Amino acid sequence: MSQPAGRILVVEDNRDTAVLIEHALTKHCVPAHVVAMESGEAALEHLLGTEDTPPARLPDLILLDLKLPRLSGIDVLEALRADERTRRVPVVIFTSSKEDSDIQACYAAGANSYVRKPVDFEAFTSALELATRYWLTLNERPPG
Repeated sequence: MSQPAGRILVVEDNRDTAVLIEHALTKHCVPAHVVAMESGEAALEHLLGTEDTPPARLPDLILLDLKLPRLSGIDVLEALRADERTRRVPVVIFTSSKEDSDIQACYAAGANSYVRKPVDFEAFTSALELATRYWLTLNERPPG
């Protein structure tokens, strides 16, 4: 019996890293439908909608880079947690930052998890697989 595909929103401004994440998720991890956004603004418009477009269907998981231009990952996270529609969507900060202050700020803003991006491809893929498998298959989300 195969697992149903989860919906993952990847917010990553580095196109090469975004492609690597998409490839790792679709080829090596749990079944998932992946949507990638290159900016925090695009992600919020996608999730919350605009005057001209309705909000998209909520993902089961958001992988959010911390160091985004203009609107940082923490800014995006705060906006997600401030909106009733997106407040409960699990957000994993997936970043290269090793700064304790970044880790503390992300958890203070409502991150569900903080994962450092490994440089090695196998470690990178393994980190993605573990994080996505947990949030999409093991974690019990509240109803509604």
